[in-house]
Amino acid sequence: MTAPTLQQSTKVWAKIGLLSFGGPAGQIALMHRELVEERDWLTEKQFLNALNFCMLLPGPEAMQLATYAGWKMHGEKGGLIAGLLFVIPGALVVFALSAFYALFGNVPYIEAMFLGIKAAVLAIVIEALLKVSKRASHTKNFIPIAIASFIGLFFFAIPFPLIIAIAAIIGMIQNTNRLPQHAESTLKITSGQTALTIIKWLIIWLAPLAILAIFFGSGHLMVTIGLFFSKLAVVTFGGAYAVLAYMAQQAVESFGWLSAAEMIDGLGLAETTPGPLILVTEFVGFKAGFAHDGFTGALAASLVVLWVTFAPCFLWIFAGAPYIERLETMPRISSALSAITAAVVGVIANLTIWFALHVLFAKLDTQHFGPAKFILPDWTSINLVALTLAILAGLLLLKFHWGLFKTLTLCGALGIMAKLVF
Repeated sequence: MTAPTLQQSTKVWAKIGLLSFGGPAGQIALMHRELVEERDWLTEKQFLNALNFCMLLPGPEAMQLATYAGWKMHGEKGGLIAGLLFVIPGALVVFALSAFYALFGNVPYIEAMFLGIKAAVLAIVIEALLKVSKRASHTKNFIPIAIASFIGLFFFAIPFPLIIAIAAIIGMIQNTNRLPQHAESTLKITSGQTALTIIKWLIIWLAPLAILAIFFGSGHLMVTIGLFFSKLAVVTFGGAYAVLAYMAQQAVESFGWLSAAEMIDGLGLAETTPGPLILVTEFVGFKAGFAHDGFTGALAASLVVLWVTFAPCFLWIFAGAPYIERLETMPRISSALSAITAAVVGVIANLTIWFALHVLFAKLDTQHFGPAKFILPDWTSINLVALTLAILAGLLLLKFHWGLFKTLTLCGALGIMAKLVF
């Protein structure tokens, strides 16, 4: 294993940040090729141990994996550089696209373009469901956990964090290997040092919110946004796909910051950019701030959302990185992670149906059956253009293995063409 200079690694992180399209699967594959295969900066074992740990954490696992790799090579400075360069290019693009959407989103041909993008996003979510299902299929009691997770969310609206917590407990209980394996971490660190790291990053994360509350009051939009997305940062197990239904419920129904259709548009925007898909939160913040105070509010809200979304990621990694090599010696933790992955399959299945209903149908009805509540479509309101483009995107992604950006671009262009024809 070779040790790069900080300048050498910074150039590679900039390259990864600019090329990290394709969601976490593509981003993790890109980092593996750059860091393990081509440069030997991390061993295969180090990379996989770090990935397993990052999957256990809330937040975008690919961004946190980059942060860990940067930390492993150059300490906290290296982790900051790697994490920031992974996020900043995509964040700038999402802001520019959000501004374009705010100005021109109601133009018929722009709406037609986003219809095509939304149809492609539906296929992407289905692809994510298949990939996560394959990854989790070896988990003990995979099918019961996934089905129970889906039923709890779709029919009974059980809070997403509770679903994850229950799955983790089940995973720990069903683990039969109670004896930890012996392995010694190469890094010695005291609990006091870990506590100081946690305190420092808690201050970095939360102090700006306290300052906003002091100057503007606890009920100000920026404080509300900061608190909401701080809470979201703690429960985003399984990435943006898994948490989207929870975020949509709150941002759309509780706060009224945007509509369900706009939420799907935002995910489509985030899909077209490099960086973590959780940047869809920036779009939500932009919409809320823009409605409150124009572009000034949109810029302020976007910055607040980015701060509270990614500052916790640095906290998790810098506090937990010294212990990553011990993960494989803790079978109960590994089993909890596997059960969480199985539950995420049910979460994404719920999201897939939610997406399909809102993309393919103009009218939806909420049905109640005792304590259960679920949505049924009005089949007369089906959008055949959206259905056709979703099927096309599915074929391009799953059968012909087209790239994500290329598929989204084609579907957006076909959406505009359909508007011209029909």
